[in-house]
Amino acid sequence: MKLKAERTLPVTTRLLLVDDNPSGLAARKMVLTELGYEITTATNAERALELFQQSPFPLVVTDYKMPGKNGVELIRAIREVAPQTRIVLISGFVDAMGITEENSGADAVIMKSANEVLQLVRAVNRLSKRTAAKQPAQAKSALKLKKSAGS
Repeated sequence: MKLKAERTLPVTTRLLLVDDNPSGLAARKMVLTELGYEITTATNAERALELFQQSPFPLVVTDYKMPGKNGVELIRAIREVAPQTRIVLISGFVDAMGITEENSGADAVIMKSANEVLQLVRAVNRLSKRTAAKQPAQAKSALKLKKSAGS
């Protein structure tokens, strides 16, 4: 008798996927849907914010370069509404522009490359299971200042 392998759904099953490139959007959606995520898509930051305000998402995956607002501007707007949201930023400019978690406000930054899918799956799975969102960079700086002042 064969036993069916049960698919374990991630803790956070809903996520918002934002990318102006239809091919990139479709490919990422396919991969994440296969993993059990319920995906809502937006092709620009303005539409993403509309969707987010209607029903906040616990997890957002966004491209950096888009017409109108870029991914970092989208992250800032989301953090104002829901700072606990976990966010993955994907960009082909990570190295060239020095994009990091600290300066972008994202919980994970992924470089577009041959390893992108693997890194995306790892980041989304890790962040979907995380109960508390990463502290924004400003809060970390304030904590460091408090600790050094108190020492």
